[in-house]
Amino acid sequence: MTPSTGSSSHRSRLRLIVIQALAFSLLATLAARLYYLQVVTGEEYQGKAASQSVRDVVVQPQRGLIVDAMGRPLVTNRLTWVASIDRTLIGRMEPRVRRALLNRVARVIDEEPRRIARKLVLCGTEGAKEGVCWNGSPYQPVPVAQDLDDATALRINEQPEDFPGVVVVQQSVRDYPRPFDINAAHLLGYLSPITEDELTAAELGGDTSVHGASVVGRAGVEKEYDAWLRGQPGYERVKVNANGEVIGEEADVRAQPGDTLVTSIDAKVQGIVEHQLHKMIMTARGTVDPVSGRPFEADSGAAVVMDVNTGRIIAMASQPTYDPEVWADGITQKQLKRLYSEAAGTPLLGRAMQGQFAPGSTWKPFMTAGALTHGYTTDTRLNCSSAFTVGNRDFKNYESGAYGYISFADALRVSCNTFFYRIGYDYWQRFGSDVADVDAKDPLVEQALDFGFGSATGIDIPGESSGRIADRKWKRDYYKSMKDYYCGIADKPQDAKTSDFVYKFAYEFCIEGYAYRAGDAVNFAIGQGDTIVTPLQLARAYGAIANGGTLWEPRVGKAIVSPSGEVIRRIPPSKAGTVGVPNAVLSYIDDALKEVSRTGTLSWKLGGFPLDDVVLRAKTGSAEVYGKQSTGWVASYTDDYVVVMMISQGGTGSGSTGDGIRKIWEALYGVEGETVVPRKAVIPGTVPPDDLPVFGRDGSILPPAREED
Repeated sequence: MTPSTGSSSHRSRLRLIVIQALAFSLLATLAARLYYLQVVTGEEYQGKAASQSVRDVVVQPQRGLIVDAMGRPLVTNRLTWVASIDRTLIGRMEPRVRRALLNRVARVIDEEPRRIARKLVLCGTEGAKEGVCWNGSPYQPVPVAQDLDDATALRINEQPEDFPGVVVVQQSVRDYPRPFDINAAHLLGYLSPITEDELTAAELGGDTSVHGASVVGRAGVEKEYDAWLRGQPGYERVKVNANGEVIGEEADVRAQPGDTLVTSIDAKVQGIVEHQLHKMIMTARGTVDPVSGRPFEADSGAAVVMDVNTGRIIAMASQPTYDPEVWADGITQKQLKRLYSEAAGTPLLGRAMQGQFAPGSTWKPFMTAGALTHGYTTDTRLNCSSAFTVGNRDFKNYESGAYGYISFADALRVSCNTFFYRIGYDYWQRFGSDVADVDAKDPLVEQALDFGFGSATGIDIPGESSGRIADRKWKRDYYKSMKDYYCGIADKPQDAKTSDFVYKFAYEFCIEGYAYRAGDAVNFAIGQGDTIVTPLQLARAYGAIANGGTLWEPRVGKAIVSPSGEVIRRIPPSKAGTVGVPNAVLSYIDDALKEVSRTGTLSWKLGGFPLDDVVLRAKTGSAEVYGKQSTGWVASYTDDYVVVMMISQGGTGSGSTGDGIRKIWEALYGVEGETVVPRKAVIPGTVPPDDLPVFGRDGSILPPAREED
């Protein structure tokens, strides 16, 4: 054996020993690490692993009921089959398999595959479309269709191999029982999914009652009392496998149902008011306008019934209206477009509190109050001539009637325009003939503001309009905002698209559109021109005349009742203020308005009505609007209620709404022929009940106890 051979053998053995030592060291290190992971920190990692296989699934609470003052359900809930897709599971599928699944689901539920795909996109991520994307947890099944029929639900549930990741379960959605065939859409409102911004704000504010799958109130009392109605969501903690499939339940927190809202609405009265408003509009459309020679447009209308002594709303209706069910079933773009369409009459606009119209002669009682508290007296006599000339223009009486020198009471009874023109012109001459003086005194404007016009009433329904007092400040502000527009027309030669009237108006407006002239003052005195009010504002103001001067904040909500039937909050009437008019003046106006019903402009619609038993005060109004037919009004009241009805482009006040007004009063007091039958009144005891409905332990409404025979 040579020396070189022995040396090589020694090196090989040494190399083997080193490799064995390294292998042993690695095995020892691995064993130590495994011991550390499985024994020392085993429980910690086991918990983490378990938490990764557990998901929280939100359980929607049942939304609270909305009932009328007698406990009749106005909005309830119903169970419906809802199809949802597990976006986590289908996200792991190959694109081809995922597309095939969505196409299969789309065919079954009759929906476009593209729309289903959009619903599965997380809001805030690339490709998300506002209003369609998913706001909820990535692990929450995403609802893609509801109101599935039983056969469709059964087909999907019984063929899970064809519909992996698709779950069909029953969920609660809004339902509308429609007692007495009412609609009340603008009162009740509607729901829609929570937006990303709303959800973020709620999370930052610590609000746990909403989540990504929540629906929230968007209008009406659904929005105003949303926090009470929505309830508290529950959570199901479920185990899932590596594919995201549920393999078991871990724990759950039960959802808490929402509270019940008791309203001041009486469903019987609401049904009668809606029916009469619709009937009067249809009747007006079949009546020829003597001025234009064509049927009245009667494009919209509104009616309000309010409790004089509390401001509670008994009924409130608007036309055109819409079916609130369209929101419960998931509104389509076509349906939404129609709700905002002017061609369809903008059904989403609630005219009773959002519509703004010139009040016409219903304005005159407030102008009377202003005059009798600023220099004029009940002994004043002014000429009710056929016309009153201001500058080079004749401001005429209705149908150019003339009654000679009459009192304020007679001017209200026959609705004399020229009488009130003289009042407005007199104040303009005394205090405001300087057309540039924005701060000139105006007693009639002051009185209108005192009765709450020009500002929101504070009703507990969002979206109320404030109306407008077209005084000197408003005219100056309007001039500033529109000067460039009209001057742009006036500074160019007249073209074929611009009428002579528009061109002349633009020229005059550009030069002195800021000026508050005598014509503005006399128009204001009879509720014409640029002053506009809502029917609700007018009802509240007449209520103040009726109750001695108190302006109430109108209220629809009456109480909040827990799911167990406990009254947890009463919603009391809210006093907004009082009008600065002496009782003697209010009494004088009150007596004058009685005569409007007996011998004045509404009397021809009240023949045989028992006015000695139901002392009805009223004022009619016909507001002329440039380019349109007259808007008809009747504002009326007793010691219990105010009833106001108006129809846009419907003709005279008594002619367009008088019959409907009478029917409502007959129902309220139980009038049959010429006799009052109290037991026939739609509201027991004639006035709204003070007591709340009686609720059972399960939150249901108990029927009233029967009286012993």
